Amino acid sequence: MGKEAVKLIANNKKAYHDYFIEETFEAGIALHGTEVKSLRMGKCSVKESFVRIEKGEVYVYNMHISPYEKGNIFNKDPLRTRKLLLHKSEIRKMTGAIAQKGYTIVPLKVYLKGSLVKVEIGLARGKKLYDKRQDIAKKDQRREAERNYKISNLYS
Repeated sequence: MGKEAVKLIANNKKAYHDYFIEETFEAGIALHGTEVKSLRMGKCSVKESFVRIEKGEVYVYNMHISPYEKGNIFNKDPLRTRKLLLHKSEIRKMTGAIAQKGYTIVPLKVYLKGSLVKVEIGLARGKKLYDKRQDIAKKDQRREAERNYKISNLYS
């Protein structure tokens, strides 16, 4: 079986800033026809979206898929709740982790894997303000080190 091409549609950078991502899961997503066409054109946003488990099923809320221009009456509501397709064991694992204090599930990215639309969701723990400051400081240090390295190589 050949390696399928993976094309990134949407990325949730804010999730990496606001949460520690403990574990990631790949989930399928239940879509209607024109939504798939819109996703293939890259019209999707997961910035304000979140995931909930209800009655043993996983749903993503506030994931915005823009209506397909040529879709007319077949277009669905852009912010409708969509079901995520996961194995029962994965859902049980996530339910157990959410029962612990401070855990949540966030969508990290939406991508095409071959002809299928996949959503990567992460089991996440919220960051405190000082954690965010530490991350920003580390990023600034790394950027400064790269800049200094680049300058030293330029003049040597």
